[in-house]
Order: sequence, then structure tokens, then C-alpha cells
Amino acid sequence: MAHAISVRLDDETVRALRKLEATGLSRSESIRRAILTSAERLSNRDSLRSEVAALERNEKDLAEMRRVALLMDVLRATG
Repeated sequence: MAHAISVRLDDETVRALRKLEATGLSRSESIRRAILTSAERLSNRDSLRSEVAALERNEKDLAEMRRVALLMDVLRATG
């Protein structure tokens, strides 16, 4: 089911909407895609944050990160 909404756009948002519409998308489709893309980015960021937290809890991964960091320091010092 479709839901109609009404929003007030500032000048910056109007310019952004025009850029989206210039690709051939309708105004409604431009807005729908922008909302979906924004929500997906938030989900991806949350997923990435969870993955990083899991890696930080893994002692083997931490040890490997430390070994790589040490190796990079050595390489920088000799380069």
C-alpha cells in the first residue's frame, strides 16, 4: 500500500532532488530511492560496527593485527 507524505525541502535538498530527477527518475522514485539508500547505509554501518566489535574480541585476530602493525613499523623504519 502506498502512503502519501508532504515535506518541506530547503534549497540544498531541492538541488539534490533535481540531480536525481535529471537521471530520468520521477520525483517520487527519486525520493523513494534516496530513503531506501539512506536506510541501507545505516544498516551497513551497523553491520560493520558489529563485525569490528567481534574482531576486537577475538584474541587471534588481535594478535595478527599487532603482528602486521609491527611489521609495517619495521618496514617504514628501514624504507
